[in-house]
Amino acid sequence: MTSIASLGRLTPVIRSGQVQLSIMLKESDKGTLQTQIFDQIRAMILNGRLRGNDPLPTTRELSAQLGVSRNTAVLAYERLISEGYIRTKPYVGTFVAPDLPDTAFFSSASEQAAPPAPLQLKDGGLAEPLRELRTHRLADSGRRRLVADFWVGKPDARSFPLKAWSQHIKARLKSAGSDLTTYNDPAGLLELRQAIAKHLAPARGVVCDAEQIIIVGGCQDGFNLVGRLLVTPGSAAVVESPCYQGAAYVLESLGAKLYPVPIDRDGLDVTKLPQVAGAVAYVTPSHQYPVGVTLSLQRRIELLAWATQYDAYIMEDDYDSDFRFVGSPLTALKGLDRNERVIYLGTFSKCMGPGLRLGYVVAPRRLVDSFRRMKMLMNNGQSWLEQAAMADFMSSGEFGRHLRRIRQLYRERRDALLASLHKHFGECEIYGEQAGMHLVWKLPDRFPSAAEVEAKGLAAGVGVCSLATGSALRFDQNDGGDRLLMLGFVALTEKEIEEGIARLATALRS
Repeated sequence: MTSIASLGRLTPVIRSGQVQLSIMLKESDKGTLQTQIFDQIRAMILNGRLRGNDPLPTTRELSAQLGVSRNTAVLAYERLISEGYIRTKPYVGTFVAPDLPDTAFFSSASEQAAPPAPLQLKDGGLAEPLRELRTHRLADSGRRRLVADFWVGKPDARSFPLKAWSQHIKARLKSAGSDLTTYNDPAGLLELRQAIAKHLAPARGVVCDAEQIIIVGGCQDGFNLVGRLLVTPGSAAVVESPCYQGAAYVLESLGAKLYPVPIDRDGLDVTKLPQVAGAVAYVTPSHQYPVGVTLSLQRRIELLAWATQYDAYIMEDDYDSDFRFVGSPLTALKGLDRNERVIYLGTFSKCMGPGLRLGYVVAPRRLVDSFRRMKMLMNNGQSWLEQAAMADFMSSGEFGRHLRRIRQLYRERRDALLASLHKHFGECEIYGEQAGMHLVWKLPDRFPSAAEVEAKGLAAGVGVCSLATGSALRFDQNDGGDRLLMLGFVALTEKEIEEGIARLATALRS
């Protein structure tokens, strides 16, 4: 079906009491009709062609204009509403959200507070961060005898698609030829890069081609690649506060001056971004690490505007983006980026397993050659066999089925954890429960600190994580982070979750 509802313009026009939008649906488009409607209305809003409070057609009107089912129009609107682009007013109509800035990607950044002072980590320089990282890994290995371990970022080994993966490995070995005995492209196997590009467009709204993708050994390898290319001694690096320590330590090790910016329930507080030119900003907008909040659409737009104004690059760690349990995930920052300011980092460590050591970086087009050259300096590429098997796993459709299966499984385990917490502790203040592999419990004032709760839990055979144990870095010791307890849930069965929380409750009562 091909249908055009327009007068040749992208701005809405009022005709016979209806609002008509310039939307073209194509049979040849890879996206569903629902996705095409969503993408085109979103583009009108982000380009300023639809502005705050502009009226939109009803779903009945839109379905009639486009010649599609009303359910298709409803689903497209529901996604636009969940991402914050439009709003409905009961008995009045549907309108563009009023708080989105006009021509968002071409305006200057909003007035900003005085920039935070740069901060160097610890007095001991790099040696202290490396010592802390070693301690963290040793703590992980010492928790294997626990009855229930709510370790953070650990996927469920029992859910690994072993049968399908083995078949792809065997098939590739049979036809490997010289691929196992020769050097391959340091940027990664072309088949895998093509499969990733095909996956990112519908899943994360990131439209790119294979040439922009660099295969790396997980996000930590990606941090090093980006840092070595863009960070020089004394340059500015913006990080969330608190943030993932692995990224902050890489930036600091390369000589960057860190500018920690606090987060709240809407994510990074963009009003506190520094007014410095040429910075690199590390953010986790999909499921902020460690607190778990999602960066709001308004702040995503303002963050991109800041990057454009101050000639900054944003390193987007799309942490836990595969696991969204409430509504549709917001489009990745990279998917909203019109000025090539975002470097996107993804990984298979959470949806498959960290043992594969496979991740990827999506570079801005103007930096592709520089990224490829830097990758060649770092190493001669990742293992051919794992890349080839992953390419086959994705192109066969098994990767999508695997994601759907474990997303449902992880949702059930998230629900079990929330139910257990409420059963044993009553009402709990929870962060980050809408997505990801862990959630954060803000401990009541009557409870001891997170570190003390962690110690009591370990004594009772239950592993929970304070921010420090969970590889999170705090810059402000008065930020309330000592009251935050991280609980990973995906590697535990529902029975193990219930027993673990029950034991923790008993330990705290005693």
